[in-house]
Amino acid sequence: MNWQIWIIGSVVLFILEMVVPGFILACFGVGGIFAGIAALFGLGIEIQIITFCVVTLLVFWQVRPFVIKHFYKSSENVKTNVDALIGRTGTVIVRIDPLAHKGRVKISGEDWKGESFDETPIEEGQKIEVLKVDGSKLIVKSIINKEEK
Repeated sequence: MNWQIWIIGSVVLFILEMVVPGFILACFGVGGIFAGIAALFGLGIEIQIITFCVVTLLVFWQVRPFVIKHFYKSSENVKTNVDALIGRTGTVIVRIDPLAHKGRVKISGEDWKGESFDETPIEEGQKIEVLKVDGSKLIVKSIINKEEK
């Protein structure tokens, strides 16, 4: 009967792992599975508890770092908000004129105020690349198409 309690407890921990990620509850679940196997073979409660603790610690120290590294993606390299615009390409929809401080660009369907990186005018329809975001302005450079060269 003990083995069923260990297995049911482990299944509950695996289900909870889906709600609380981090592969911590799953470590306890794996320990519970092995303790349940020990109980199934008729080993005493002391051996079951030792098996649970040893397997849980081994999984936590040996398997968890591998799982975290390969299955839980780090978000530190993911650009969000305006930082995601850097490096994107778009089109000039209103001529960029550094002297008149005018110019609009369209990036992914969004209209932004654009300024030239090197203070040169960029004509309407020209392809651009975003180099920097300055408040609500995009600092851009012209992209010369290969067929124009």
